[in-house]
Amino acid sequence: MTATVTSLTSLTSLTAFAAAAAADAVYVSPPAPMFLASIPTGAGADVHVYQDSDGSLSSTCTGCGEYAWTLLMNPEFAQEHAAECLRPPRRRAA
Repeated sequence: MTATVTSLTSLTSLTAFAAAAAADAVYVSPPAPMFLASIPTGAGADVHVYQDSDGSLSSTCTGCGEYAWTLLMNPEFAQEHAAECLRPPRRRAA
């Protein structure tokens, strides 16, 4: 039988190295989504369509507040929501 022995000194060095690497890491936020289109609803609200940096699409409705996201590269999901949403635009907070 073979036993593996790890010294406390090597574990301490490894922990110190990991801590130093984490300190050097800087968080960089992803770029803001790019606005693509605004689709009007029948009640006077709008569905805003955005493209994220990873190529996915998202949308928000100014009427009902629905947020939707899709990996598919077509805005049909937002057009369908705009056709069905019957809520007027929500008032913005002051």
